[in-house]
Amino acid sequence: MPARIEDVAAHAGVSTKTVSRVLNGHTTVRAKLRARIEASIHALNYVPNASARGLAGNRSYLVALLYDNPMAGSSYTMELIVGVLQACKGTPYNAVLHPFDAADDLAARIDGFVATHRPDALVLVPPHANNVKLLQRLDELDIPYSTISSRLHQSRIDVGFDERRAAAEIVEHLVSLGHRRIGHIAGLQGHGARTWRLGGYRDALRRAGIAHDESLVADGDFTFASGVASARMLLDLRHPPTAIFAANDDMACGVMREAYERGLSIPGDLSVCGFDGTPVSQLISPGLTTVHQPCRELGCLAVQSVLQSIRDASAPRQARVPYEVHLRASTAAPRKP
Repeated sequence: MPARIEDVAAHAGVSTKTVSRVLNGHTTVRAKLRARIEASIHALNYVPNASARGLAGNRSYLVALLYDNPMAGSSYTMELIVGVLQACKGTPYNAVLHPFDAADDLAARIDGFVATHRPDALVLVPPHANNVKLLQRLDELDIPYSTISSRLHQSRIDVGFDERRAAAEIVEHLVSLGHRRIGHIAGLQGHGARTWRLGGYRDALRRAGIAHDESLVADGDFTFASGVASARMLLDLRHPPTAIFAANDDMACGVMREAYERGLSIPGDLSVCGFDGTPVSQLISPGLTTVHQPCRELGCLAVQSVLQSIRDASAPRQARVPYEVHLRASTAAPRKP
């Protein structure tokens, strides 16, 4: 017969209520006692019955990740998903992964989603993390949620990193190599990442004493195809850039594809850098200079933070994680005339 919670309590010499507190992640259980109970759980191979516990505590033990079209910035989305799944591993919680098109009226549809899945908490990825009406509706429904890289101050729990500073740092790298005509492919309109990364690009140019040239900024949407189209526009300029900073790795790969189609060498004729540090940045040749965004860590921390807020209302509400700039072979000094 499978072990019951009563068996775990007897094995550890505690009450079933104390075992339940450990299973629910309460911080009121002393560390030594928690370790003893966890040892008993392991020894008896006890598996909590999530359905029964949910009925008893009026919980579903589900965390829902709401994200945009997975084909837009797919590597970024997949890394976040892995982080969310990692955070649920070893806990009573399971993840519900649900894409919602940003064009939909998600604030109007969220009631149906909540009624169907009954999630205990939500994690929102941009652009949903920047949807004012959606956040207001979640507040009205009193559903705990966390956001990833939201540009809204109204987000109760947000995890992210200093994207503007990171973008400025990678553009400063291009400046240090001698580049003065630096193009930028911005992200999707309304997306916080677009605002911060474009802002960092401009900050670096200003500090270097380089005048901002609007013709060197193209609008992308974080997809490979938009990187190709934007590179085509920038490279067709009478005075094309010697370097292009794309707001994510997928668009940077699109730039490299267009450059190769034109017979341009990278980095000999054109330096290219991206943002996010997705696996493709290491697989492409030459390796892509990029900012490593800790996507898995962000997804994991977003889940941990919102679940912690359910157990402890005084838990920290804002969390920032470090980033790294990875310098690879896609950037070099501009070719001399």
